[in-house]
Amino acid sequence: MINPNIFLMVVPFLVAVVFHEVAHGYAAYKLGDNTAKVAGRLTLNPISHIDPMGTIFLPAILIILHSPVLFGWAKPVPVNFFNLKNPKRDSAIVAAAGPVTNIVLAALFGIIYKLLLFLPIPTALMNPLAITCMYGVQLNLIFAFFNLIPILPLDGGRILAAFLPPRWAYNFSKIEPYGVWIVMGLLFLGIFNFIYYIFVLPLTNLFL
Repeated sequence: MINPNIFLMVVPFLVAVVFHEVAHGYAAYKLGDNTAKVAGRLTLNPISHIDPMGTIFLPAILIILHSPVLFGWAKPVPVNFFNLKNPKRDSAIVAAAGPVTNIVLAALFGIIYKLLLFLPIPTALMNPLAITCMYGVQLNLIFAFFNLIPILPLDGGRILAAFLPPRWAYNFSKIEPYGVWIVMGLLFLGIFNFIYYIFVLPLTNLFL
């Protein structure tokens, strides 16, 4: 039987993936690239960001398999790095905008969680709200630190590339077509547990 609490992950999951992508697009827009704006992607409407595999199919499978964690991704916001005022520096800022936004959202969910404790809310409503906020903290932290893995095409890879000397950055960019497979290999080797226990769990305890 599916744990009904898993459905309380849906809203914080959508918040995490949508705000993450919009943050990339908005940062790029402020730094000179309006590609995401022209494409209509600077919107918080989840429909504009749905990726059939990452936003629907994978989360549904995880729910069916009773996964304790809901994970996935949204359709990447288009960014033309050549339009940025300072492509090398600004590409790092655009990449960092997503994870930073997720960390801020995690903190906000934590604040809401603590505020709930002081409000005269019936238990029947308090429990699902509190659980939703707890998921909001964890999911946003997972998104933030998973995306900071320094492998292209993840945000951490783009940040690293921006700080490498040009020749090193060029050679590093060659791994991008294989990045997904490298990340999958790292997941198989247990990098998710490393991220969770070193970064996510301590910050979860701090925010909650």
